Amino acid sequence: MKQEKYVAYVGTYTHKHSQGIRIYDLDVENGTMKERKGVRILNASDLIVSSSGKYLYSITDDGVQSFAIQPDGDLTPINEMWSGGMRGCYLDVDAEDKYLFIGGYHDGRVSMLQLNENGAIGAITDNIFYQGMGRSAADRSSRPHINCVKVTPDQKYLCAVDGGLDHVKVYEIDYVFHKLKLVDIVRCDLESAPKMIRFSKDGKNAYVLNELKNTVDVYNYYIDEKRGPEFDRIQTVSTEDSKDDSNSSQNMEFSLDGKYLYCANADSDAVTIFERDEKTGCLKLVYNMKVSGDFPKALAVFPDGKHFMSLNHGSNEISTYKVFHKEGYALMHGKPCQVYEPNCVYIHKITG
Repeated sequence: MKQEKYVAYVGTYTHKHSQGIRIYDLDVENGTMKERKGVRILNASDLIVSSSGKYLYSITDDGVQSFAIQPDGDLTPINEMWSGGMRGCYLDVDAEDKYLFIGGYHDGRVSMLQLNENGAIGAITDNIFYQGMGRSAADRSSRPHINCVKVTPDQKYLCAVDGGLDHVKVYEIDYVFHKLKLVDIVRCDLESAPKMIRFSKDGKNAYVLNELKNTVDVYNYYIDEKRGPEFDRIQTVSTEDSKDDSNSSQNMEFSLDGKYLYCANADSDAVTIFERDEKTGCLKLVYNMKVSGDFPKALAVFPDGKHFMSLNHGSNEISTYKVFHKEGYALMHGKPCQVYEPNCVYIHKITG
């Protein structure tokens, strides 16, 4: 049986020793990665592969850039477009690759750009700048900061996570007129600073990671025929195993089978793993572990579900771990890969 091949695209800040996007070949069975090459781009703070698997989109200083993914995983530039504001921090696409959505942390913005069939990025169709003031006088929670944008599993709505105003705005996606219409606001706890939203594989639950409170809020998600999208909170769990003052939950990702949710906390340099109850959607703590490195800004779970990688932004490295869920621990696997200020990662299956 032919072994499946994967690559990992890692976005980094540009430096004389870093080219923006680094391509790694993954050995999924052994949980290792080997750098292949770098692709020149300015400050790739986030990147995503299209739903078709044919194209990669990356944030750059001047907007967003598209690449064609070759059979071996290499990237060929297509075009670059201005995104309508300051450099963004998060990207998402819809299931049919009609739109590229951008979240802007620095200017509190949500942008919607059309995508062409050849993978090229088209014109801006909608650009929404948030207004308002948060409760705290601290800069990051006193004004709008869009940390994440995510299309709902039913492809009808876009969720925009605002860590400054402590809420998630829900927009209906108008596929005819290419616009976003505000239909709901999910109010998070004051000064919780929501960072990211993820949905369960079955589409029944939404999970919101809170940066300042180190928690995950669990919601039942469904569409009411009269009221539209509904988010009913059913649980709040801590991502920390101690009650110290550290507060920097940064990232969370599900395993490919949807059974486990991994959360990275940058201040405590730890990763917390939860098991999701298939019937209720609630989370149960499996274990919390320290990682070898500083400021784990992002993480990714290998397709086999037996390994994960931690992107340690502060110590300029990526460390990999083998997981033992039943036993309740994970072990570091091999030496860390040295890379300058890694920001994000996307694991992609290739054909060549």
